[in-house]
Amino acid sequence: MTAAIAKTNSILPHTERIYAGVLGKIFGVYLGRPIEGWTYDRIRKEFGEVDYYVSERLGVPLIVPDDDISGTFVFFRALEDNRVLDARTVGDAWLNYIVENKTVLWFGGLARSTEHTAFLRLASGIPAPESGSIARNGPAMAEQIGAQIFIDAWGMANPGDPRRAIEMARAAASVSHDVLAVDAAAFVAGMEAQAFVERDLDTLIEAGLGLVDSPRLAALVGQVRDRCAATDDWREVRDWIEAEHGYDRYPSNSPIQTNHAAVIMSLLMGGDSWHRSVMISTSAGWDTDSNTGNVGAFNGIRLGLQGLEAGADFRTPVADRFYAVSADGGECVTDAAQQTRRIVHAASVARGEEPPGRSPRFAFELPGSLQGFRLHPGTGLVQAATDVRNVGAGLGIGFRALAAGTIAAVSTDTSAEPRPRARAGTSDFEVLGSPTLYPTQTIRAMIDAAEATPDAALFIDCFGDDGLLETVSGPPLRLEAGTNTLTWEVPDVGGRTIHRVGLALTSATRLDGQVVLRTLDWHGAPRDYRLGRSYELTDGLDPWTTDTVWLRSFVSSAQNLAPDYTTTFCVSHPRAGGVVTTGTREWADYQVSSRIQFNASDAAGLVVRARGHRRYYAAVLVGSTLQIVRQNDGDRAVLAEVPVDHRTDETHELAFEANGTSLVASFDGAAVARVEDAAYSSGGGGFVVDSGAMLADGFAVRAV
Repeated sequence: MTAAIAKTNSILPHTERIYAGVLGKIFGVYLGRPIEGWTYDRIRKEFGEVDYYVSERLGVPLIVPDDDISGTFVFFRALEDNRVLDARTVGDAWLNYIVENKTVLWFGGLARSTEHTAFLRLASGIPAPESGSIARNGPAMAEQIGAQIFIDAWGMANPGDPRRAIEMARAAASVSHDVLAVDAAAFVAGMEAQAFVERDLDTLIEAGLGLVDSPRLAALVGQVRDRCAATDDWREVRDWIEAEHGYDRYPSNSPIQTNHAAVIMSLLMGGDSWHRSVMISTSAGWDTDSNTGNVGAFNGIRLGLQGLEAGADFRTPVADRFYAVSADGGECVTDAAQQTRRIVHAASVARGEEPPGRSPRFAFELPGSLQGFRLHPGTGLVQAATDVRNVGAGLGIGFRALAAGTIAAVSTDTSAEPRPRARAGTSDFEVLGSPTLYPTQTIRAMIDAAEATPDAALFIDCFGDDGLLETVSGPPLRLEAGTNTLTWEVPDVGGRTIHRVGLALTSATRLDGQVVLRTLDWHGAPRDYRLGRSYELTDGLDPWTTDTVWLRSFVSSAQNLAPDYTTTFCVSHPRAGGVVTTGTREWADYQVSSRIQFNASDAAGLVVRARGHRRYYAAVLVGSTLQIVRQNDGDRAVLAEVPVDHRTDETHELAFEANGTSLVASFDGAAVARVEDAAYSSGGGGFVVDSGAMLADGFAVRAV
């Protein structure tokens, strides 16, 4: 794809089906994730058929980071970031958004993990598609399942246009895979695109095979179709796949042949039941979360929200929530509605259409969407809220016997649930992300109330010094009949990480009824967010504690990031590109500042408007000069350069401001470098060090 995309029919009428596809993807992954790696016999003995989430039975969280989810929605950002989409631009997205050994992929090693192998090829300067080729990596690496598991967003972005979906899918898949793996991924994406306008499964399969020229794929799919047509028992087909295309028939740890056959079997034997299809793909074993994620996404698109809701309630426990883990840390904690908006926006721009305007962060505009809102746990009072559901005009919060001593409270997460670091060498992915909400940001809520109205207050839960959550509430507002606006600037909480935001209803006299939260939103950078020294942030902990909740609010691709007892933290990296950021893509006009001891390094300083860790502006000290630079993938452009009085190991006040197209760097309180540049309009802030180290004493973000 080397030219601008011609206009096609608007994507907007398909928004609800895209949302169903996103939901189907995450539901499928969460269904299969807890038993990934289990043998078929163990699954059958333990559960018989896996027809609902088993995470609680197994004592593991339901909402977890997973490569199938992160890869699907993070690699799709290549379409957000580029006017031209091809294998190289998707490969650049890999390098920008992946933090090696931490995000998106299973980092199993060179020539062991296909995706890690491709990443190492890219990082060493081998461009895509060579990075994923058989010629470079061999067939065992290049023909595994990974290309297919990341592919669903390309189908969702191209409703009714399977050729274009296939073109995009091939470009994305070839970053890490080749031949049959790429063909299978393109086939799935093409069928998903066509499923927006065609429901019949056989018709979709025929259309997909007609657009993907692959005799090997056609033969495999044909064999599975014949087997499915000959029996009503999916287990018979599963046994045939094991005998003819099982893992032992191929020289890899997750071959595309086995898993693609399982996906086709699950679709055919599941018929027009979303629930039966995901039950089959999970109960059959092999790569359970990957296969069920593809099946769930495809049938989510094909059968729509009605199909998702035709059986057991998969929606309420998830409440739209998932993690998109990447170097773009403020985008980690997200939900299906927000990701649907991103797909629609990027696809509209790629078509040359006017994209939809910005929605409030929580608008509940899609049918049934909860956007992570649930009954708030641990209020310390009797919870009087009885019902939290989408009512079309917003989030309905029903309450009964709301009175003195009770509370009706709902909340949603703004940072990830803390969990242990991932075990080395496994696919147990760690959560790596920044909060979405920061102290001194202003929250605005729109609430509809009836005649008998309670008091309403916004609140946050933040982590205390002991790691436990504490609630901080805003002032209450007596709601009036009609629409109410509730505004609150989140107070300074001493640098502690905000974990939840919510709405609490109280009343001095008994009330039964409902209010509707129409929207809840915040936007832009914090007014004045500050971190002090590490001993102030971890009061009462051992001074050598290196893993703290507040430190996890920064996403680091630097090899070493740790609290420093005398300052805030130390950043050290043995090569170029040690980047540490916090904040979100909605931080636009702001200044970052810190008092920095600049140790030996090639360059070190501050970052603004980071979108990943290879696209940002920086103000850095390079020897005795201060530079303003623009990092764009592997290219660093010096936009301005001035001499300063600096020697190694000295400490200086450094500030870097972005306001519109203006970039201003200040050194020891004086603005010394200015430049205009329009490449990046928003993104997170933090630090960068090339081949060296620095000590940061404090960190401040101030909106301008």
